[in-house]
Amino acid sequence: MADEVRPAAAFARPTVQKDYYLNMGPQHPSTHGVLRLLLHLDGETVLDTRPYIGYIHRAQEKIAESKVYLGYFPFTSRMDYLCGLIFNWGWAGVVERMLGIQVPRRAEFIRVIVSELNRLSSHLVWLGTYLMDLGGLTPFFYCFDDREKILDILEETTGYRLTYNYMRFGGVENDLAPGFADKVRAFLKGFRKRLRDYEALITKNIIFIVRTKDIAVLPAERALEYGVTGPNLRGSGIRYDVRRAEPYGVYPELDFEIPTGTTGDTFDRYNVRMQEMEQSCRIIEQVLDKIPDGPVRATDVPKSIKPPKGEGYFAVETARGQFGIYVVSDGSTIPYRVKLRTPSFGNLSVLPTLLVGYKMSDIVSILGGFDVVLPEIDR
Repeated sequence: MADEVRPAAAFARPTVQKDYYLNMGPQHPSTHGVLRLLLHLDGETVLDTRPYIGYIHRAQEKIAESKVYLGYFPFTSRMDYLCGLIFNWGWAGVVERMLGIQVPRRAEFIRVIVSELNRLSSHLVWLGTYLMDLGGLTPFFYCFDDREKILDILEETTGYRLTYNYMRFGGVENDLAPGFADKVRAFLKGFRKRLRDYEALITKNIIFIVRTKDIAVLPAERALEYGVTGPNLRGSGIRYDVRRAEPYGVYPELDFEIPTGTTGDTFDRYNVRMQEMEQSCRIIEQVLDKIPDGPVRATDVPKSIKPPKGEGYFAVETARGQFGIYVVSDGSTIPYRVKLRTPSFGNLSVLPTLLVGYKMSDIVSILGGFDVVLPEIDR
């Protein structure tokens, strides 16, 4: 029997669907944590993005409501493991405010200097990994070389290199290590030279400029609507910094500037962080010049911490923005309610509005420029 002749229509190509969905993460290295981005793409062009969080949720607020006040200190540095000292300070500050504890002057200066060193180390991790995401390996090694020097200095005083437990109600756990000031001054002298190297390697690099300039412009109005804070907000021209807007510690006594951007693009967000590192150096130098002698912990702190019935709030400026703590006390040794306002949640929330129309290769640059830390979102 002769083969049946099939109509030409049977061999026609099927209709090609141009748009599709793609998972980026949660194990993708450029998401800097277990973040999953569900991308709706047309070819390589982003049509829509939906971030999925919660892969490492640890119920930090509920843990706080089952611990005595002092026992919660170690958990704070696990939220943002890159600047845990500042998160330590946030918890100390809210309880001190509720109890009316007066922190000794020397302790206040110590808090500032270790926090600014921690801010520098955090920005260096961001800068090194960000450039590595974009294919630049040399800055990564420079950044981590500088960071190791900071961690060595902090370890001698605090006993920790990453997840700190150094702040205490009424001050800090112990005084600065011998030779601390000399080591910090020596580091700053070398670090200022390294900042010039970063300027030549990165800021003036034409490839980096093309990848970041006029990319993912964040208008100031939208940033405020989404609760964006920190360098991402200041990159959009809003000069808001908790250290100035809601002063704490001895920051009001120090002379430093709040860097801002002009267009709110990825390059501005990068440039704000680079300028912030210079300002942190200024702050540290002033503290070293002004730090007084005296005790490092208040003597009137009760052994059993029982804030009076009521509520308290305290905010600090972390490397990623405003970290606020709201506590409700029922007069017992355990908080009745704790609510944590971490900066990366608001910073990540605005991201999908910025990705539409860009290519997949731009996502890595835009996301890295936001410096999101997932454990503080999955708190």
